[in-house]
Amino acid sequence: MKQEPCGLVACRIRAVAAWLLLAVVLAVVAGQTAWAAPRPGPPSERIVSLSPLLTENIYLLGAGDSLVGNTVYCNRPAAARGKVKIGSVQELSIEKIVALRPQLILASNLTPPPQVEKLQRLGYQVEIFRQPATFADICTHLLRLGQVLGKKTQAEAIVAQARQKVEAVRQAVAGQPRPKVFLQVGANPLFSSVNSSFTNDYIELSGGINVAGDLRSGAVKMEQVMALNPDLIIIAVMGTEHGVGAEEKRRWREYPAIEAVRAGRVHVLDPDLVCSPSPLTFADTLVGIARLIHPQVVISP
Repeated sequence: MKQEPCGLVACRIRAVAAWLLLAVVLAVVAGQTAWAAPRPGPPSERIVSLSPLLTENIYLLGAGDSLVGNTVYCNRPAAARGKVKIGSVQELSIEKIVALRPQLILASNLTPPPQVEKLQRLGYQVEIFRQPATFADICTHLLRLGQVLGKKTQAEAIVAQARQKVEAVRQAVAGQPRPKVFLQVGANPLFSSVNSSFTNDYIELSGGINVAGDLRSGAVKMEQVMALNPDLIIIAVMGTEHGVGAEEKRRWREYPAIEAVRAGRVHVLDPDLVCSPSPLTFADTLVGIARLIHPQVVISP
């Protein structure tokens, strides 16, 4: 048998050894990539919220400790009031936001686009959420936030609980007469709930008829409300905590020709709960409104 020169054999051995060494190194690197590479931290360690609804939902999902800044209108829950204020929903201080060193900025479609674009140009992750128009939107809003914050399981559980309570209300009022309801959400000018707002769902799911629902704009005149002649008036206007709601209720008493006024069915509700709800606060508020619309029906909390 012909034998290869010893030098050639040695070269082949060294080549095989080199390939084996390379294979081992690649395997080790692959193992480090799969098992030892540090996982990127969640983007929710330092959050700035530019929306009261987003702020409330952050706490609802158990991520309140990660919130470092929010707007002057973020007052629910109470802990949100102690966070650094970066301005209002429409007028933000970019400098204050930058000083907070956020890893994640949560904005709504009410946040001025030029300011969102500026924050993005500065390299910040900005997630934009549309203001909900229905109860279904409110649930979708929380579910998406749960995904962004790594709280998907918590969000799904909260939404399931809220949907169950809403369905219980819907079933409780099924088959009942449907009173005409005027839901006032603004005072100057007089402003009502319309079909394109989730506030309309309060009335519809409670077994009422939104007398102003078909209006193109929520702005109405007192003469229009008198013509619509609602059976129930619900006042949920900003500034109620400072007496605006009580003043509006006194103003309605000057129009006894309206059935709701004549029957003493003019009520004031907390505008924070009515106009900026999470899924759970929507469900709880719905229970209260359903009881006002159908006082004769037993509606479980």
